[in-house]
Amino acid sequence: DANITTLIAAAILFLFGSGPVKGFAITLGIGIVSTLFSVFYFARHLTSVYVSKNKDKTITL
Repeated sequence: DANITTLIAAAILFLFGSGPVKGFAITLGIGIVSTLFSVFYFARHLTSVYVSKNKDKTITL
């Protein structure tokens, strides 16, 4: 996944970078973690809403 790759890059930048680069790495990591959290939370919520509204429908293949 691209988000995991970006988190790895942020960790490498933090470990080997200097002052401003470390700040960028922290900001990048916080952004990716918050994006992952919000996507998982909202996707789960929207999926449960969709399933609860469409329980009585049958799926034909």
